[in-house]
Amino acid sequence: MTRDSASTPIDFSLARGIIERVARERRLPNETLALARAHGRVLAGEVRARIAVPGFDNSAMDGFALRHADLAAGDGWLDLRGEQFAGGPAAPPPGPGGCVRITTGAPLPEGTDTVLIKEQAEVVDGRVRALADPGPGRHVRRRGEDVEEGALLATAGQRLTPARLALLAAQGIEAVEVVRPPTVAVFCTGDELVEPGMPLGPGQIYNSNRELLMGLLRAEGLEPVAWPTLPDDPAVVESALRHAGEAFDLVLTCGGVSAGEKDPLPELLHRRGRVHFWKVRMRPGMPVLLADGGTLGPALFLCLPGNPVSVLATFVALARPLLDGLQGRGPRAAWRARLSAPWDKRHERREFLRGRLSCDAEAALRVEPDPADGSHRMRAAADADVLIVLPEGVRSYPAGSVVEVLPC
Repeated sequence: MTRDSASTPIDFSLARGIIERVARERRLPNETLALARAHGRVLAGEVRARIAVPGFDNSAMDGFALRHADLAAGDGWLDLRGEQFAGGPAAPPPGPGGCVRITTGAPLPEGTDTVLIKEQAEVVDGRVRALADPGPGRHVRRRGEDVEEGALLATAGQRLTPARLALLAAQGIEAVEVVRPPTVAVFCTGDELVEPGMPLGPGQIYNSNRELLMGLLRAEGLEPVAWPTLPDDPAVVESALRHAGEAFDLVLTCGGVSAGEKDPLPELLHRRGRVHFWKVRMRPGMPVLLADGGTLGPALFLCLPGNPVSVLATFVALARPLLDGLQGRGPRAAWRARLSAPWDKRHERREFLRGRLSCDAEAALRVEPDPADGSHRMRAAADADVLIVLPEGVRSYPAGSVVEVLPC
């Protein structure tokens, strides 16, 4: 792609398609990890149950294991003929008219089918009287009622949550095959940037984008590396990106990607790499660029604009799907909400508005758009918990319109 052809903005859907294709082509390799190290990772293949869970009929409550037929046919009294503890040796069958004291999780003794909970029982001189009929089969966990042997427990592309890892641990699985997470280098560019804590000179601003990007990446379970802020010097930028391009899977930059005299990245990546797209019809964040590193190294380069809200919007809309694709992660849940206030969209580009999500009395999700929609208005982004996605085209959205929302 030449620089002239790449400078024409492309549709957002086309950019997303390119992101997904490039990510598939560069899917990262698998590795095997102990469960304790696999939290938040993406599973590389399906996992099936090795054993049934529970592995045996067991008691759901502390009480007395019995045959319900004995209770129903008698006067409510049973002989206490032993005890069964979780993890202890098997108690002998109680036989007709008998019962066994049992604790939660303990296997049901042979011949029993029901548990009378201790709160509904009275023990007198080695005999147990039922104060209420629990009903046949009550308070019993049946073998395999949670998981049957051979059942599908997890599929490739699923993120390993604490609960899913616990499910695998209950199978005795000690390690899983996952996708290696991408290594990410983060760069901010611009002579005007000053680190927090340092005094500001004329025309200078504090570097907030580094904290934004590092936090967004860490929220994805990654361990990004922040490089020093780059000046608007093409030679320095090229040297730094070449070093990062050899060492990381993804180089994520912000700033220096527009068409100004102090924006070196488009020229550099057209000359040294292979640009997949530069400029996307989205608002905010149009001058976003995706490229292979070429002679800068094997890394992918995703260059985001410098305005902080543009960084947020392009990360959520494009960088996050790229990270998901590199790891083979399955699609995330799609959220919908109703606008709590009207909105007039006066431009053709796809828009990503800042919004605040709430739930009304009818349990419907509502989202309030923030009128401070400039790409420099970070306060609005800080107050938001979602981005409201408005498709291409000029249109007025009345209150109550259903819109897509992306958690941010």
